[in-house]
Amino acid sequence: MSEELRRAVGLLANGVIEVRALADGVAHSGYFDDYTLLVERVEALDADPAVAGIYVTLNDVNRALLARRANRIKMRLSRKDATTADADILRRRWLPVDIDPVRPSGVSSTDAEHNAALNAAERIAGYLAEQGFPDPVRADSGNGAHLLYRIDLPNDETATEVVKGALATLDALFSNEAVTVDTANHNAARIWKLYGTLSRKGDNTVERPHRRARILSAPGEIGVVPLERLQHLVGLLPREEPKKKGPGIDLAAWLAEHGITVRSTRPYQGGTLFTLESCPFSAAHKDGAFAIQFANGAVFAGCHHASCGGGAQRWPELRGIYERKKRSPRIRTKEQGPGQEEQPAPPPTVAEDTYRERALAILKNGDPLAFLLGTFNKSHVGDRTVAECLAMSLASQSVENTNGLHVAVSGNSGKGKTHACTTMQNLVPEAYRLRGTVSDKALYYDDDLRPGTVLLFDDVSLSVDLQEVLKSATANFREPIEHRTLTTERKLRVCTIPERCVWWLAKVEDMGDDQVMNRMLTAWIDDTVEQDKRVFEHMKEAEAAGRGPAKDDILTCRAIWEAVKADVLTVRIPFARRIQSSTTQNRRNPGMLFDLIKCRARLFYLQRDRDGDGAVIARPEDFVAAAKLYAALSGTAGGQETKLTKNEAAALATVAQMGVEVFTVRQLQSALGLSYYQTRRLLNGYVSRGTPYSGLLEKCPAISLYDATVTQSDDGGVMIRRREQYFTFDVGVYRAWSGGTSVWLDDDPDGGSNGSRLQQNGSTCCQQENCRNNEDSWNEVQNPGIDRSMHLYVQQNERTESTGEEASGDGRGACVSGTAANESANSVHQGGSVDPGRDMAALIGSTCCQHAANVLPMPPPVTPADYIPLPVAKDEPCHICGRRPTSSVKRGGGLYLCYDCLKRAKRPAKVQPLPGMLDHRLFERTKVELGRCDVCGTGKAVYRSREAQAKVCEGCYARLVREWNGREGVR
Repeated sequence: MSEELRRAVGLLANGVIEVRALADGVAHSGYFDDYTLLVERVEALDADPAVAGIYVTLNDVNRALLARRANRIKMRLSRKDATTADADILRRRWLPVDIDPVRPSGVSSTDAEHNAALNAAERIAGYLAEQGFPDPVRADSGNGAHLLYRIDLPNDETATEVVKGALATLDALFSNEAVTVDTANHNAARIWKLYGTLSRKGDNTVERPHRRARILSAPGEIGVVPLERLQHLVGLLPREEPKKKGPGIDLAAWLAEHGITVRSTRPYQGGTLFTLESCPFSAAHKDGAFAIQFANGAVFAGCHHASCGGGAQRWPELRGIYERKKRSPRIRTKEQGPGQEEQPAPPPTVAEDTYRERALAILKNGDPLAFLLGTFNKSHVGDRTVAECLAMSLASQSVENTNGLHVAVSGNSGKGKTHACTTMQNLVPEAYRLRGTVSDKALYYDDDLRPGTVLLFDDVSLSVDLQEVLKSATANFREPIEHRTLTTERKLRVCTIPERCVWWLAKVEDMGDDQVMNRMLTAWIDDTVEQDKRVFEHMKEAEAAGRGPAKDDILTCRAIWEAVKADVLTVRIPFARRIQSSTTQNRRNPGMLFDLIKCRARLFYLQRDRDGDGAVIARPEDFVAAAKLYAALSGTAGGQETKLTKNEAAALATVAQMGVEVFTVRQLQSALGLSYYQTRRLLNGYVSRGTPYSGLLEKCPAISLYDATVTQSDDGGVMIRRREQYFTFDVGVYRAWSGGTSVWLDDDPDGGSNGSRLQQNGSTCCQQENCRNNEDSWNEVQNPGIDRSMHLYVQQNERTESTGEEASGDGRGACVSGTAANESANSVHQGGSVDPGRDMAALIGSTCCQHAANVLPMPPPVTPADYIPLPVAKDEPCHICGRRPTSSVKRGGGLYLCYDCLKRAKRPAKVQPLPGMLDHRLFERTKVELGRCDVCGTGKAVYRSREAQAKVCEGCYARLVREWNGREGVR
């Protein structure tokens, strides 16, 4: 006994612990921090046949209580002798699960009852392991079974509700006519059977013997249950009555009518919980299914296995399965009279199997993303970046290790934001769509909303409450979102939004506060005049042909998403340590880049390797495609870094082009062609229905505001004074702030050849045999072969546009990375053409991979001394930018250079104010004329560093100081 006691005390004790013994209506108690004395005193107590049971406190006790009865047992406590109360507990250390066999009170359990409790404990431990819980301490209480899970929570009301809710869920799922899970163990000061002592309930008989409590097993290292796992367990069952829909049914009669065997029934939340004999949702397991009918008649059904819904509402599915089975044997045709025999139901159509087979073929051997985008473009012209963001958002629903990708699409009214979102949503199975307007809490009360739904909010001003719902959905993407409220009868009701729902917002102006925008992929709709013309031409062609979207392709897309949604898989990025980014200030954006990589790998999961745990292994081409999309979102197709809407970005670009340092609302209004009210809202922000929306003054550090009093005379010579707002614009700050971002793969530290490697120009290459960017073709790129590559790019895209299909995944498709390159690619996809003189620079320096893109590399840097001036301009393409004519030729011949590229090569390089590149402590203020600032090129240089060989102006010097302070943690 002493050894078992010492083991139990070593496991359960932490600081001061109270020992309490119950005997014939009296209690004995003492407090101990000397565990050796505790074991000695308990052994003496356990020898007393009048003691029915000996217990200890489980959680951390206030050390001051030791002075009540320090390392001793006081026998027969009086009313004035206090024991440990809930307020005396400092922290919660254990989640206690007590499984008792059902038996008369005051007696010990029989062997059969005892074994039933031990078996139930194993089922509960297995279920909780499936829910992500670590191994528990398993113990025999003498009459039943114990499971102890290590937790670390404060002793407050929230923690009490979590523990209470967790025990209530286990009680609802596992209590039956033979065993019950004790829900009374939720209070912090609960005492627990001390293992190694005898449990004496009633007399010791052969049928109902007294047994000694003991530890059955304990893990070597006891893991702590994360709070989110406990909260997930609490949320598995509804705590409130779901909203009743339609006419009520008698659930007991309905189950009997459809032959669904009920193993047991018990009261639950004022209604009845039915434990089903076998699971109707899956043949992989038998136990776990249940159905609840609440007092208001509403029904909730599900299965507690994670692989079978994890407690999600599945009543509509259950009803559909059995009522469809009942209806399906025979149907009555319209031509039949009342007495005529019904005809057999037609066999199931083979069309669904055809679409499924086609979808699997694309997933295994083709390019599913290209097929989805190609189908999208048959209904919606252009906006490839927006479409790819929406596709990646859908794929994120099937990635285990992600917080989901949610999309905010902005642009002017009537330019196709809604059409783009609804077109992509139409490629998703009907059950996973929700569009239209909803109130702040309506999502919680929609019983038909299922996990993995796409929530589209079209031109909706999100209220503060709805923004909070969105933030909760993005922060807890993998868990249902709970909302607790009171019914009219003042009963607590818990409503939920299912897990893995993605949010698409389409709005002209700001979507919400910064916390909302930081959680979104921010894409811009193409609202250019050229796009208007392409849309008009597409509409004319569609009307002339008299046909709508290709239904077969749409159904195939739905089958693709059905296959992808069938499993939620983990995706691993083995080369993640090599990924570098030029900007990481917004910590959510790198996470979105990683999610883009994982989502593309998930979409191509049938073409990717798996590790030993079944995780999909991403390839470098997934990085290439994700980096290209990420670069577009940080440039001409989105405001991922700046979080600007399309109109806000256009306003800033207009101010920069105006070349002014000070402007007014009216001046900007004239340049933008908007109303005064719209322009003022862009700059100052606004408030709509109590919700504030930020303007450029708050978003962009390059703009500031001051008020001035302006005096002017009218036609009659009367002097009029009025207040005017003047906005200042710092072009250097604007360029640094809006410079976008670039990401790349560093050199492989292991020197492997199966990943992307860094070229001289920073571009990456998959190094596959037929990749155009490999070492063997480097010399070819430096001669007029550039024109052939350019021709290949245009030809490939023109072929794609003419056939109405996107390039297949055979490695011949073309794409570009970077901001200008994305614009060029969009222009080709949308029916435009590429101008070599304008777009060659966009194509040079991009990333290349056989399965992602064939893109031209950046030629080596130009050394002006290597080039000889031509006596007469030559009609040859510049090997840097592709322009004609050229004015110089490289010594030895073959490479021509235009005048502009030669001039840029001769110009001294500007110093860029990247964090860590310049140290402000090396600069000194001077009184001599230094000329222009080397950083911004506009300000007057007043600081000089001989070590860095640079000179900067006041503004750039202040920025260096701020960067240094941020790096050193100065506040």
